Amino acid sequence: MTRMLMSFPAIDSGAGVLTASWWDEINESVAWQDGIFYSLCAAYALVSAVALIQLIRIELRVPEYGWTTQKVFHLMNFIVNGVRAVVFGFHKNVFLLHPKALSLVLLESPGLLFFSTYTLLVLFWAEIYHQARRLPTDKLRIWYFAINSGVYFVQVHSITLVLLLLFLELSVSFAAALGFLLYGGRLFIMLRRFPIESKGRRKKLYEVGSVTAICFTCFLIRCFVVMLSAFDLDASLDVLDHPVLNIIYYTLVEILPSALVLYILRKLPPKRVPAAQYHPILWLMHEKLIYIRFIITLDWLWS
Repeated sequence: MTRMLMSFPAIDSGAGVLTASWWDEINESVAWQDGIFYSLCAAYALVSAVALIQLIRIELRVPEYGWTTQKVFHLMNFIVNGVRAVVFGFHKNVFLLHPKALSLVLLESPGLLFFSTYTLLVLFWAEIYHQARRLPTDKLRIWYFAINSGVYFVQVHSITLVLLLLFLELSVSFAAALGFLLYGGRLFIMLRRFPIESKGRRKKLYEVGSVTAICFTCFLIRCFVVMLSAFDLDASLDVLDHPVLNIIYYTLVEILPSALVLYILRKLPPKRVPAAQYHPILWLMHEKLIYIRFIITLDWLWS
């Protein structure tokens, strides 16, 4: 990153030198490194705690429904952010760990877990969309598990090949961004096309639209940074002396998106749910009944 700033002769003096000097000073300072990485640790621990508290609240609210999509999503958020907190809490040991392959496992695995966590939302929206269109949904979960299993398999067998690992991260990030754009966009358009205005419709439009925009943006940023780090060693995240880049990157692509999504999807399920509300959408002749069944199903398949 320093070379990128110093490579423009037009800004070799004044603001350019000052910026480069500031960047280098922070990156090379042990005190700044510790402060930034411990701050990341605290932020991840906070998000992890929020996800765990929400999971406990949901379980106390509806213990009889087992592991719903909502519960699994919060559990995975707790795990992902908890692992990140541990990694950054012991950053000196992790970044300097030998062999380097073990260090890469600890640094890259949470990113793949993050991918699995948020593509669970894509799966949920895909199931809702397919039900609404009366399309088969039985193969969607198979695809979800197959893709995620393949990603973890490739990661384990390419851990010593850094370029292949970067390509894998780029691929899964792009796939996740595309998934949110495809199914989040479709669901948002479907909700907008319902002719009946209501509080429930507006709420679901806000939820789907916001989560789609947040997740699409964060995975797109991840793609850009991965491509940049593949061509510029100064943009690498897996080193101890790039704390500024680390805090910017992880705040934008994991901490902030996770916190926002947990806030947007914070609603607790009601204590009692009629069994009929879990049934697939029935496209009845009356458009009002179609709309009501769709909103109920969208709400309750999540809960």
